[in-house]
Amino acid sequence: MERRSLLRAAAGVVPALALHDLMAGAVGAQTAESGLRVVGAGEDRFGRPHPMAMSTMYFKVSGSETGGQLFIIEHQHLVPGGPPLHQHWNQEEWFFVMEGEMAFQVGEQRIHLKAGESVLAPRRVPHTFSAVSATPARMMIAFCPAGKMEQYFHDAAHPPAGVSDAEFFRRYEMDWVGPNPFMKA
Repeated sequence: MERRSLLRAAAGVVPALALHDLMAGAVGAQTAESGLRVVGAGEDRFGRPHPMAMSTMYFKVSGSETGGQLFIIEHQHLVPGGPPLHQHWNQEEWFFVMEGEMAFQVGEQRIHLKAGESVLAPRRVPHTFSAVSATPARMMIAFCPAGKMEQYFHDAAHPPAGVSDAEFFRRYEMDWVGPNPFMKA
């Protein structure tokens, strides 16, 4: 029994050590480049929010601050709607519901999360989400590594004409899998 307890403890420590190494590298990159960065509540890292059809997005941590290892955004005023079912080639995507309620599909599983709950969408697993609460929701999303996600959100505001959704997604190392299953036809 003691051996199992030791193995469980070790299994919990290994991911924590990896996160420590990731963040130590990110902090080193951030400090060496430009010093400490504080992004206040309701603020965007670059001083301008990024409006989307279903929310207003605020960049909190840029990939350039973390040597490309991490990109964090905050969705405020999330209303029903969301991205199409998609998968990332190289990023894990972590969702943390801060206010309201959200529905998620990750792989074949559908889950309903409330404020304070989170879910991880592993790379190469189709996923999507939608707000489902009576009032707008708020959520943080972290992409690890950052990859091309920051550029995707900049470019998605004005997608090029004549480019299919699938082709547009591939430019940012994602696959368009299908429509958002939470959207009413």
